[in-house]
Amino acid sequence: MLALLGAIIIGLSLGLFGSGGSILTVPVLLYLIGMSAPLAIASSLLIVAGISLFGSVHNGIKKLISWRHVLWFGIPGMLGTYGGAWLGTLIDSRWQLLVFALLMIVAAVFMWRSKLQDTANQQPFNKLKVIADGLAVGAITGFVGVGGGFLIVPALVLMGGLPIAISVATSLLIIAMKSFVGFAKYYSVFSVQGLQFDWSIISLMIVAGIAGSYLGGWIGRRLPKEKLQRGFAVFLAIMAVVVISQSVL
Repeated sequence: MLALLGAIIIGLSLGLFGSGGSILTVPVLLYLIGMSAPLAIASSLLIVAGISLFGSVHNGIKKLISWRHVLWFGIPGMLGTYGGAWLGTLIDSRWQLLVFALLMIVAAVFMWRSKLQDTANQQPFNKLKVIADGLAVGAITGFVGVGGGFLIVPALVLMGGLPIAISVATSLLIIAMKSFVGFAKYYSVFSVQGLQFDWSIISLMIVAGIAGSYLGGWIGRRLPKEKLQRGFAVFLAIMAVVVISQSVL
């Protein structure tokens, strides 16, 4: 039941804001489910990948995905994610959780101040910056087990020259690609070490997360999004303090 509740909350966030939900996955697995930090970070990647891939199929049917940006951002992102996951298997998980908590604070600031405007008519496609950003965000994804949508969407708008709606849809597929690669790296290492993944929890959270994203989308069309987003930003900041106090200090 705790896994179900956590997954619905994650899905609600994705449905309401288009990003931010994946950053809740690790705390849900750590504190509601009781997973160890290494397995929580790795499992988070597969859960995020499953939810994002489902949304990407829907977006692909509606022709909302920019495949050009998937190529130039997503492929470097996969390479960065593999490297980040490789590094994550080599160090103490407390360092990963510290970076994760700091990233939650960054995400909270982004969501509190987020007022992105469509800039597709003014901004050219900057290939080198898109590739570099893809590598950097991918490394973060693999290292701490988050999708990074709150970083990808602004990059696609500001450096890729995409409208916001296309950026959000494209980011979901990029998140799925990166997260699958990161999980594959963790899985190969942890299998050798004898660590066991809880496939029933992972499956349940993917299904419930998908359902929650639909509910979040429905709610988001009926409530003031800016106030909801600021409330979620405060919640993220509080969770960052919890992660630091419970898992790092």
